[in-house]
Amino acid sequence: MNRYIILCLASAVLFYGCITRNEFDATGTFEAESVTISAETNGRILEFDVQEGESVCAGESVCVIDSAAFVLQRRTLAAQQKALLAGKPDTQKQLGSLREQINKQQREVDRLKALVSDDAATPKQLDDATAGLRVLQSQYDATLSTLRGSSASIDGNVAVITTQMDQADYNIAKCRVTAPIMGTVLTKYMQAGEFAAAGKPLLKIADLDQMYLRAYFTSDQLSRISIGQKVKVIADFGGEETYPYEGTVSWIASESEFTPKSIQTKNSRANLVYAVKIAVKNDGRLKTGIYGEVIL
Repeated sequence: MNRYIILCLASAVLFYGCITRNEFDATGTFEAESVTISAETNGRILEFDVQEGESVCAGESVCVIDSAAFVLQRRTLAAQQKALLAGKPDTQKQLGSLREQINKQQREVDRLKALVSDDAATPKQLDDATAGLRVLQSQYDATLSTLRGSSASIDGNVAVITTQMDQADYNIAKCRVTAPIMGTVLTKYMQAGEFAAAGKPLLKIADLDQMYLRAYFTSDQLSRISIGQKVKVIADFGGEETYPYEGTVSWIASESEFTPKSIQTKNSRANLVYAVKIAVKNDGRLKTGIYGEVIL
């Protein structure tokens, strides 16, 4: 009799286990939205105090790269710009003398006109004075054109140097690396004292407050899934330890792909599946790579 009861209980447990294992509609692993921060300039790392597992805020300085070369470059450019501006001609001052001569000659012409009308001066005297006025006016126009050309050339060179100074300022700013998002430092690839190169990764940051379960569904299940839909997610922490979460479907792949070997679907014969991302609020227990099941 006891043996019969034991067999019945074993059968019930086995039956229940089969039901439990087939409750899920899809499985996957948890992941987080991560950002790999790379150096944008070359130089030795002066400060890199953040540690793996440390939380950082968006805009917070996480790494400082030596900017001495760019600072010296900017100072050189500033000195060149100052020298160019010092050599720029003062048009008003340099034309002041000629303007005085023209005004004086104009008064002489006007005086001779009055004398000629009174027969107190000869027309030749008036013609000579008028010719002298034209010569002075030509000299004025030629000098003005030369000064304007010189000023324009200097202004052009100053504009080029200003652009180069802006580039130097940009490079100096890029020597201070800031976190683009609020998150947790997952991986630190370099240390203070090492030489950073443009494009070389410095660290990886992820927002662990919002986790995503990437699960795979068969095509016949897609009709039951929509963006924004609430689903039940079971996180498997190993052994018999599981914990339920509420998840929200945030993304559905537009194209199918072959079933990854590590992924189970309700229809084990399905070859083509669709990836779906389900957003889950992290209570501190979820970690990247943890196995999870989805129940629609």
